[in-house]
Amino acid sequence: MQRYFISPEHMQDTTCRVEGADAHHIRKVMRYQSGDQIICSNGLGRSVQAEIQEISEEAVECLILHERTDQRELPVHITIAQGLPKGDKLEWVIQKGTELGAHSFIPFSSARSIVKYDEKKGQKKVERWGKIAKEAAEQAHRDYVPQVQAVCSLKDLLAFEVKAKWIAYEEEALHLTNHSKSVLYQELNQLKSGDTIMIVIGPEGGLDIEEVNQLKEAGYTPISLGRRILRTETASQYVLAAISFYFEQMGGREQ
Repeated sequence: MQRYFISPEHMQDTTCRVEGADAHHIRKVMRYQSGDQIICSNGLGRSVQAEIQEISEEAVECLILHERTDQRELPVHITIAQGLPKGDKLEWVIQKGTELGAHSFIPFSSARSIVKYDEKKGQKKVERWGKIAKEAAEQAHRDYVPQVQAVCSLKDLLAFEVKAKWIAYEEEALHLTNHSKSVLYQELNQLKSGDTIMIVIGPEGGLDIEEVNQLKEAGYTPISLGRRILRTETASQYVLAAISFYFEQMGGREQ
């Protein structure tokens, strides 16, 4: 069943309204008619199954049939702080990261970032990234659209307060042996439902040692993402998959 995110003010107790590009998609692409059913989410955690009542050029009016109670979100809130990569790699990180359950994304300018955005171009990029997150959240049937922040500096990044602070650091892979438990494994065992996590990932070439030291001083723990060196756009997918497997397949830490 097709899912659409709508503004919270367009979802009432018994009715909801789809507008804009999504209304056009319902009318022209899906060719839905009155009586067909869709899922509507307000982007804040509430999802409902609704029946289309009226379709016009401007909007699609729906009657809410019942609340959706199936849980689609990870029990922890994960922020991906991604050093600006080249090309469209960040779009890929946001799309796939949304599918895997990321709660938000913060692109930041690192010492080894080649890409630079002025304010005007940066704003357009944020709008595009937000659209990509919304479409990926719909595809993955999530109840929440991850927020994509504007590009910031490492200094600004350090001001964010979260429960668990991690750095994806390739040097940590050198300490792994066949019988050792990684720092990531140890960190996962400390998590509980509701915790907030930020994972900092460098751009191509990684973080420089000065940036790593700044992050360590701010309380960030270097973690390894296995024994292989991953591309910058792959690193976030590794850690999201590990967290998803831990909580959703193994049951997480006993409360």
